[in-house]
Amino acid sequence: MALSHLERCLVLLLRALSRSLLALSALVARLSAAVGGRGGGPLTVEPPTEPLLLLPGVQLARRIRRRQVKSVDVVQAYINRIQEVNPIVNALVKDRYDAALQEAMQVDHMVSEGEEDEKTLQEKFPFLGVPCTIKEAFAVHGMPNSSGLLARRNIISSTDAIVVSRLKQAGAIPLGVTNCSELCMWYESSNNVYGRTRNPYNTQRIVGGSSGGEGCILAAAGSVIGVGSDIGGSIRMPAFFNGVYGHKPTTGLVPNEGQFPIAVGPRVEFMCTGPMCRYAEDLDPLLRVMAGTEINKLKLDEEVEIESLKFYSMEHDGGSVFVSPVDPDLIDTQRRVVDYLQTDLGVEVQNVEIKKMRYSFQIWSAMMSSKSADGQPAQLFADLMSDHGKEVWPVWELLKWPLGLSVHTLPAIGLALTERFTALNEGGNEKMRNMAQSLRTELENLLGKDGVLLYPSHPRVAPKHHLPLGVPFNFAYTGIFNILGFPVTQCPLGLGKEGLPVGIQVVANHFNDHLTLAVARYLEKAFGGWAVPGTS
Repeated sequence: MALSHLERCLVLLLRALSRSLLALSALVARLSAAVGGRGGGPLTVEPPTEPLLLLPGVQLARRIRRRQVKSVDVVQAYINRIQEVNPIVNALVKDRYDAALQEAMQVDHMVSEGEEDEKTLQEKFPFLGVPCTIKEAFAVHGMPNSSGLLARRNIISSTDAIVVSRLKQAGAIPLGVTNCSELCMWYESSNNVYGRTRNPYNTQRIVGGSSGGEGCILAAAGSVIGVGSDIGGSIRMPAFFNGVYGHKPTTGLVPNEGQFPIAVGPRVEFMCTGPMCRYAEDLDPLLRVMAGTEINKLKLDEEVEIESLKFYSMEHDGGSVFVSPVDPDLIDTQRRVVDYLQTDLGVEVQNVEIKKMRYSFQIWSAMMSSKSADGQPAQLFADLMSDHGKEVWPVWELLKWPLGLSVHTLPAIGLALTERFTALNEGGNEKMRNMAQSLRTELENLLGKDGVLLYPSHPRVAPKHHLPLGVPFNFAYTGIFNILGFPVTQCPLGLGKEGLPVGIQVVANHFNDHLTLAVARYLEKAFGGWAVPGTS
């Protein structure tokens, strides 16, 4: 499908805008560094030395239930680790250490009383005494809930989001909340409330967004399980950039209530809350806890024979004009996975070319701007930026930003501007909405009941800070699956040539989450999964 004249003009306009924003941001960064006298090369966090930090959450819970280790000791070990790495990466933005230690002592007391046997404890509290972290966009009682918006910096949650409450009921102990991008709509986690989060493998690189603080603290061994949300890849991109696991469940499976901003209108169908963790073993039990009774819609108890699955592989989107080409290192990584599957399992991995994937960004953008069933227009990002306060004018904010007079980040201003431009192409948007339905049907037919698709998590490994401004639409590799509603697991595959995490998305048909999770566990055994930062 050729681009219309209006679409070609829009491409050129958006490219010019993104490059201008990147140049402006780089100039301001250089001036700030010169004034502040900052310098030095990239850092990586030191490898953890405490053995308790190198166990999956379910294994920690098992040891706590069996009185082989105290929850207090596990929680204290993670507190010590956060205090070691957080000055370097700035991932945890508010802690609750005292409360966490008190809760850990209560767990130890309950276990020592011995009133319930180990099996009962496992059924009632699958993550008994296990520390966790939560994306700051979710309500956690007593914790801030700004979502990086300066107008909300003084808001303290008086309740827990549903998924947070369920994790607590399952025995998990929150250590604090983690950084995100402003209003959770950018793939670098930086805002004017908490500052920028830095990658634990190379502090000059991004952690992704919007659940970037969560991905970072997990990778740095400052947490073992956590909660993220995803409307365009906000679980999977940070999981990819930080080399951990992130699962976007089938749409509607896990409740989104209790986070800000909350999706409204048609966007409810695209927003997903899901688990993030360092070990594939924790994905299944985390998803069970977070989904509650909705988990019965899945087949998690069904044994998956990996060698019986149908595997498909697609190395790139087909050449979108909006998106960067996939890095050769990532293509090589995907081919190694394909070769391993074929050699180890004796299966044939079919390479596919799904031509409509080339329009992933346009489809995502068109669907996000769709009207609701009653004809109401989609909520504008600029309206969220105001948070029911004074109206925000994106052009005016852009003029104020270089002078340090805007309270918003440059990506947020850029997104508000882009939103206005894309709305001009309603005819093209309608074509993309029709294409979305066609693509969904095509993938449903391809995947069937036993198929999985291997697809890049992102076209590039973690870029340097600010660089996403020059390639703002690379999130299309993840965002398309929010629109289509399929379950997707981001699987880490060790480190690439630059010493940065590489990985891959595993996609299955609706409500076949059990297939992507099974493949994640298989690939972890084959490729090692999470790689310890600070090691080659």
